[in-house]
Amino acid sequence: MCKKEDSSFGFAMGILAGVVGGIVAGVLLAPKSGEESRKELKEKIDNLYEKYSPEVLQAKEQALCAIKSSKDKIEDAYKKFNDYLKAKQLAKAKNNETNVDEM
Repeated sequence: MCKKEDSSFGFAMGILAGVVGGIVAGVLLAPKSGEESRKELKEKIDNLYEKYSPEVLQAKEQALCAIKSSKDKIEDAYKKFNDYLKAKQLAKAKNNETNVDEM
């Protein structure tokens, strides 16, 4: 279900992104061999995934909900605009028909 976006949730996701970025940068810049760095990075990512999986899934659900809501609004606006154009064309055609009949 779509819920109103919670600003504290957005803030928490920003902090999470910063933590992940810091860990990745720290592992990649550490003076270790490539194999050791990759192994350590994989372990840390796996740990983060296990720890924050519910929050990531919730963020994904909220993002999909926002996309659907935006899509629905755009489709409604398009339909209204299309109906408006058709009404204008019909009015113009009726006006032209009336002008021809008066001649």
